[in-house]
Amino acid sequence: MTELKGKHVAAMFVSGFAIIISVNLTLAWNAVQTFPGLEVKNSYVASQSFDADRTAQLALGWDVRAYLRGDQLVLEIAKDGAPVSPEIVSAIFSRATSVSVDQTPEFTFDGTTFTAPVVAGTGNWNLRLVARAADGTLFRQRIIVADAK
Repeated sequence: MTELKGKHVAAMFVSGFAIIISVNLTLAWNAVQTFPGLEVKNSYVASQSFDADRTAQLALGWDVRAYLRGDQLVLEIAKDGAPVSPEIVSAIFSRATSVSVDQTPEFTFDGTTFTAPVVAGTGNWNLRLVARAADGTLFRQRIIVADAK
């Protein structure tokens, strides 16, 4: 059996910290590479109208949900059970943690729901929606897209 000397302990110490540092750098790199970006450019400015915007959006009384039906993204917007067809200002269909597979669905309204073809696999998908009501109120929401109905 070999005698444990100072150089062996130093090598174990350096190796252990090298592993820890390399794992931390790898995780930090992956976190930065998959960060989807900022929601707003200046959070202070956005906070100044947050309460008024939220109150106006809640006053619309919309019930919004999205789900996948095969290769179609279905978006239902209703008020008191009746379908609503606002102007879709923007919509981004994406993973929760990565922008690499973001899609901009082109919705069509069939009288009850909005549908758009998308390419989606299993897992967590979100729809970041901005819609404009008939009275001009902007509706902004991140909707978790449910699995097939």
